Amino acid sequence: MSGLQQDEDARSPVARDVARLAGVSTSTVSRVFNGTASVRPDKREAVIRAARELGFVANGAARALSMRRFMAVGAVIPNIENEVFIRALSAFQEGLRRAGYTLLLSHAGYDLDDEQREAGFLLDRGIDGLMLVGDIHRPALLDRVDRQRIPLVQTFSLSRERACVGFDNRAAGARAAGYLLDLGHRRIGAVTGTRRDNDRGGARLQGIMDALAARGLALHPAHDVEVHAYGIAAGRDALRQMLASDEAPPTAIICGTDQIAFGAMIEARGRGMVLPRDLSVIGFNDADYAPFLEPSLTTLRIHPAEIGRAAAEHLVARMSGRPAVRLTEIDAELILRGSTGPPGKVGCPA
Repeated sequence: MSGLQQDEDARSPVARDVARLAGVSTSTVSRVFNGTASVRPDKREAVIRAARELGFVANGAARALSMRRFMAVGAVIPNIENEVFIRALSAFQEGLRRAGYTLLLSHAGYDLDDEQREAGFLLDRGIDGLMLVGDIHRPALLDRVDRQRIPLVQTFSLSRERACVGFDNRAAGARAAGYLLDLGHRRIGAVTGTRRDNDRGGARLQGIMDALAARGLALHPAHDVEVHAYGIAAGRDALRQMLASDEAPPTAIICGTDQIAFGAMIEARGRGMVLPRDLSVIGFNDADYAPFLEPSLTTLRIHPAEIGRAAAEHLVARMSGRPAVRLTEIDAELILRGSTGPPGKVGCPA
């Protein structure tokens, strides 16, 4: 008899004992330990109790299941190339590492079905906690997280229902628009990334419209551009689209990222426009290069590293059975630089 067959024979009675005590089939025991398929919560609980009682913790997967500890945390983000998410994840991972946890990372674009699939993959294989971005997710995913009692923290936005670390995107958009209005701008444009399944972009746009409405103004459709990329080329294309309209051009624009803002600045200067006399530009994120552009970029600083650290602290506390604050707000700051000023004037206000 081969060594492999002997090992299988040696393990089989133990699996049968667990199945007998739990009142389930041996295939159910296998599915619980291997994570190859979903198992009803009551049956999963019965298998774990039986395995613990019988001391069936011979391998790492069984030990993790019996203790309900995998020492791994999952994170699903929309865009792995976005500098903001990279900064947040770096701080998030460091916080987890200090507590002995490993980070398992996936990205899903801005597609909720892909997010559900990627998160489900992580849940199937065993994680102790989960970090997601935003407050819009498939109900089936949230239901599964609740059923499995996996601590969840949402980031980069605020939530009335779930644990979150982030900022008020609507208020941030309103702050940027209010500043431009105070400078004397009345034709303000907005360039956001995809708004479908993206509560952050939609909320920022709503904030801009709120600020305009409070002054009796509105965002003209020709000055409202949604792009499906977040880079420099998208910013150039967005401004080009605004200027091609028969409507009088905006004197200021608010962009969804600093890269988009940089692209708009390049396009404006290529057309002979002087910033900020002919066009004021506000970005979002405060990228490392923002202070070094010419002119330097006014932007909203959202503190991604602080968001990542706070998210890690929240999950570590909950995974350890300690209480944790449900909502942590890290306010976005408007950083004033040279790319904004009163319309028709060169230079930035002090």
